[in-house]
Amino acid sequence: MTPAASVTAAPSAAPPRGHRPYAGTGTLVRLALRRDRVMLPVWMLVVGAMVTGGTGALEGLYPTAAERADIAAAMNANSSMRSLVGPVFGDTVGALAAWRFGVFAAVLAASMSLVVVVRHTREEEETGRQEMLSSGMLGRRAPLTAALATALLGNALLGLVVTAALAGQGLAGALALGGAVAGAGAVFAALAAVAAQVTESARLAKGATAGALGAAFVLRAAGDAGEAGGGAAATWLSPLGWTENVRAFGTGGERWWVLAVFAAVTALLVAAAYTLTARRDVGMSFLASRPGPANGRIGGAGGLAWRLQRGSLLGWSVGFLAAGVVFGGMVDGAAELVGDNEQARAIFERMGGQARLTEAFLSAMCGLFGLVAGLYVTGSVLRLHGEESSQRAEPMLAAALGRMRWAAGHLVIAFGGSALILLLAAGGLWLGHGKDGGAVLGACLVQLPAVLAVGGLAVLLYGVSPQAASAAWGVAGLVLALGWIGPALDLPQPVLDLSPFAHLPRLPGTPMDWTPVWVLTVLAAALTAAGLVRLRRRDLAG
Repeated sequence: MTPAASVTAAPSAAPPRGHRPYAGTGTLVRLALRRDRVMLPVWMLVVGAMVTGGTGALEGLYPTAAERADIAAAMNANSSMRSLVGPVFGDTVGALAAWRFGVFAAVLAASMSLVVVVRHTREEEETGRQEMLSSGMLGRRAPLTAALATALLGNALLGLVVTAALAGQGLAGALALGGAVAGAGAVFAALAAVAAQVTESARLAKGATAGALGAAFVLRAAGDAGEAGGGAAATWLSPLGWTENVRAFGTGGERWWVLAVFAAVTALLVAAAYTLTARRDVGMSFLASRPGPANGRIGGAGGLAWRLQRGSLLGWSVGFLAAGVVFGGMVDGAAELVGDNEQARAIFERMGGQARLTEAFLSAMCGLFGLVAGLYVTGSVLRLHGEESSQRAEPMLAAALGRMRWAAGHLVIAFGGSALILLLAAGGLWLGHGKDGGAVLGACLVQLPAVLAVGGLAVLLYGVSPQAASAAWGVAGLVLALGWIGPALDLPQPVLDLSPFAHLPRLPGTPMDWTPVWVLTVLAAALTAAGLVRLRRRDLAG
């Protein structure tokens, strides 16, 4: 690939653009902040609520130093729990909060960063907006700089939110954890910037960065499973492992020097992104796609949808199976970890029903798989929106292919894939637990109607308007937050009932109730049908 040239020549009255590579950066930053004025605050609100409410819940669960020391020792002695959330480095409320929420807050920061950076770099090029902007007085490095500045500003504010949420537990520890969360987000923002230069589409850039995030979680989990102190080599290979190794609120004091590791890696990745963007044209990439299938034929709209979504489905399938095996291995130790703490037991029972603790733990894990499957079905449904906004759908629909057949191909993958990953989660739980295979299968599959309802609402929002499609992610995120942290925060039942998952029977351990299953199934079908009707009647974007 040849080095990139300017898209258009600068006006003669101004210096050549090469001498002003950052011209227009401020304007692009303001534009990006305006476009993200809802997404960024919502993300910060979710993380802030999780840390603030979760810290209060931990303080209520373990009010004495002896109880906190006991739970810390129990968690550090259990390799499965260490692989899930890492080791505990102290017996204070702040140390428990850093252990319980630090890695997950870092994952949320990384997710926010990759979305922001790819949205304002590769996605702008893919839609043609970047070429239009670059035809004006815009420096070559301005788009990348603006995207990184927006992401880094968002991470800095997110770090301040985490710091403020934990400031009452000790300012030094709160600053350390806030800096670690912001640092993890900065690393993945820079990694997303590199992916945006290398790949050909926003979808691939997001997928590559999300895959790196998944690999980072697996490395940290593998390292922590093998060593309780966070010093395993695999843990140090992961930015999420660096987050825990800052040791916020740790008994031996914080490791401030780990924050320099975040800064150094971020700087190296940013330098790589700038080097790559200087060597390519707008809209080009270093990994070009092949013009057509390498083998075989695509048999209609369904075959095309499968070709486009099979990689994503494979990744989700492997993830659900592996997570099922890990969670299954934790089941027998659930009662020992909770012990005689009635408040901790109550949280598991609110998540998994009023059965005995082992069954409640299984039910809670199956419910968690259902909540995460809601993210899969939303992303798979909104692939329709991606095809439309990138103007790849219009040439196909201009021929004999009808909109319903085109949409049906993707919806079969979305809804059928949801059932598949839940089946694999059940298989993983059975492999890890070693018993109750039929009960676990029923507990996972009973989540499917609620998953389909979330997907049906995504179809409706997309069918109404392409601009409304992004709200489906907000719905999926709200449902996940209500199911994940709602029970720990002891939210009022009417608030929890906003989630379709709150109405499902808590299997195993409680009697099966078919009424909510059928109601949610009918609701999902109605929402999907209404969305398809609206899609058939409205104009395509662009």
